[in-house]
Amino acid sequence: MPEIKAIFFDQDGVIIDTEKDGHRVAFNKAFEAFGYDFAWDVDKYHDLLRVSGGKERMRAYFKEEGLFADMSEEDLGEHIKNLHKTKTGLFIKLIESGALPLRSGIRRFMEEGVAAGLTLGVCTTANERSANAIAKGMLGDIPFNFVLAGDVVSKKKPDPEIYLMALEKTGLAPENCLVIEDSRVGVLAAKAAGMNVVATTNVYTENEDLDDADIIVSCLGDTDGEKGTLKKGDPKLQHDGVLRVEQLVAYFA
Repeated sequence: MPEIKAIFFDQDGVIIDTEKDGHRVAFNKAFEAFGYDFAWDVDKYHDLLRVSGGKERMRAYFKEEGLFADMSEEDLGEHIKNLHKTKTGLFIKLIESGALPLRSGIRRFMEEGVAAGLTLGVCTTANERSANAIAKGMLGDIPFNFVLAGDVVSKKKPDPEIYLMALEKTGLAPENCLVIEDSRVGVLAAKAAGMNVVATTNVYTENEDLDDADIIVSCLGDTDGEKGTLKKGDPKLQHDGVLRVEQLVAYFA
């Protein structure tokens, strides 16, 4: 029978609810810093989340709105790169300020994974600098075996490339790996790589079609904090609002 030997975590929306009050705010501050009068409200950013990756998201928005149409592709690419660099710095300041707390249950769940001797990794399309600010800063006591982030892959989720790279790094078979995701594109990427998937929803993804995931919960849950709601899966998995590593290891076996 397959045995879970590794857990791979997406970052944004899984480890921290970064999108609405983190990335979106940082993008708008970057636009303002460059003297632009446009901004992304909550609904617009929700629409833009269909595009994976911050630079790609800006490019899609600029094309949609007819902005910077007089720029060559090369100049536009460089401009987007500079905007994204500014945005990343602003986002990291938000992280370091402590304004964006970890999601309920995530640290507990990671600690359980470490105690069980499992390999832990981060697989995110977020910028490498911001990913490391969280994985090596806020979660510096968690011994991640690797952090795959940003442009480390040529194709972003829903393409499975980042998860295939994780398999290559660990030498594990897909059925030995569990992925924690929050979005449809993330779930599809992990499933395309043949992995087991738990989806934890948030304000931006709670109405997405996440049914390809094996298990869906509102959050992982903490015994002394916010409890999760099981949306898909065996009811015995989260009878007290807390989803535990040992339960999942037994479940997927």
